[in-house]
Amino acid sequence: MAVVSTPATLERAVPVMDNAEVLRIRNDFPVLNQLVNGQPLVYLDSGATSQNPVSVIEAEQEFYEQRNAAVHRGAHHLAVEATEVFEDARQTIADFIGADYAETIWTSNATEGLNLLSYSLSNAGLWAAQGRGDQRLKDLALNPGDEIVVTEMEHHANLIPWQELAFRTGATLRYIPIDDEGSLRMDQAAAVIGPRTKVLAFTHASNVLGVINPVKDLTALGRAAGALVVLDACQSAPHLPLDVKDLGVDFAVFSGHKMLAPTGIGVLYGRQELLDILPPFLTGGSMITTVTMDRAEYLPAPQRFEAGTQRISQAVAMAAAANYLTETGLDRIHRWEAELGQRMVAGLESIPGIRVLGPAAGKERIGLAAFDVEGVHAHDVGQFLDSRGIAVRVGHHCAQPLHRRLGLTATTRASAYLYNTTDDVDRFLEAVAGVRAYFRA
Repeated sequence: MAVVSTPATLERAVPVMDNAEVLRIRNDFPVLNQLVNGQPLVYLDSGATSQNPVSVIEAEQEFYEQRNAAVHRGAHHLAVEATEVFEDARQTIADFIGADYAETIWTSNATEGLNLLSYSLSNAGLWAAQGRGDQRLKDLALNPGDEIVVTEMEHHANLIPWQELAFRTGATLRYIPIDDEGSLRMDQAAAVIGPRTKVLAFTHASNVLGVINPVKDLTALGRAAGALVVLDACQSAPHLPLDVKDLGVDFAVFSGHKMLAPTGIGVLYGRQELLDILPPFLTGGSMITTVTMDRAEYLPAPQRFEAGTQRISQAVAMAAAANYLTETGLDRIHRWEAELGQRMVAGLESIPGIRVLGPAAGKERIGLAAFDVEGVHAHDVGQFLDSRGIAVRVGHHCAQPLHRRLGLTATTRASAYLYNTTDDVDRFLEAVAGVRAYFRA
């Protein structure tokens, strides 16, 4: 999914991408060079899952052909090489987000990373009550009367784990509301985030509204309250330069499959001083120092949170994806997707009977557009577009409370990435313009 800049941002001296370059980029993605229902594929569902360039596919294949072995467990040649490329991949991802090596934890996806964190915080209370681990765990433990704060626009992955954490600990879950345009009510955020707030978790960019949240402003409120700040970067890390240290967050998560990498791989970033004292989520081999029949002692991060055989080939491929994005230039990608996103929203707003969620054209938003077609169900819209070779997402996009707040049950969403052209957007808009007539709405 793409990110749209403000006009001031667009004036930066960033080398401009154009359709000719994007068409060359597109040739790196084999899946895009096909016909769907007899027409060239227009893939506008990267907000759900992006496609993979040849370099990423080859990186994973090369691992299996040349280096396949268990990491951290053998002294033979293949095991050593596998461990080296696995840990090199970790360093690549750490550099990609401005983190340190030991602060980068491999997960299956962002959802696992958020569950890992919520369960570790649950266990912090158990360990503290038993006098186990670092004394600082008492400060991380949640108890009745404590509060967890999210926003009304969260993806279920950044909502349900916190609901369950509140249930397990007796804490209270609160949320920052949105206005009718989909922006956070920052005037109410300061009232919601207060001295009882122990965790503040929010998305960097909404996968439905397209709004980009003021991370530093929210982080400052969390810091003032003494809360842990958790960032869902799934819709930002793939599309614009991300520096977790500069943003000042304590934790962040993102998924590989949204940034040109395979499925089954994701990342949890956490400040090392926190990761090293938090109780582990999964336990078993590879994350221990000493084991007796009565108890175990655990390694520091990152191994502390990586029990069992890891996602080795996927990690190597995710590093290749990060390199592809870095070499292309995330600033350049950001600017190109800004153009596509504005073109998409402005075009939709010009079509009668279309309601676009989130900021209007000309206002900052990420390069996606979720919309409602008057009189036509989102699933029918999606099938109509698919019949014309255009792939979009339909449904509630794992954000039911947000849709309910806006009076909807489902929407259609188009999301662009670095391999989309202006022609892709125009084909999409032309097709959407014919939806209501086709269904006689």
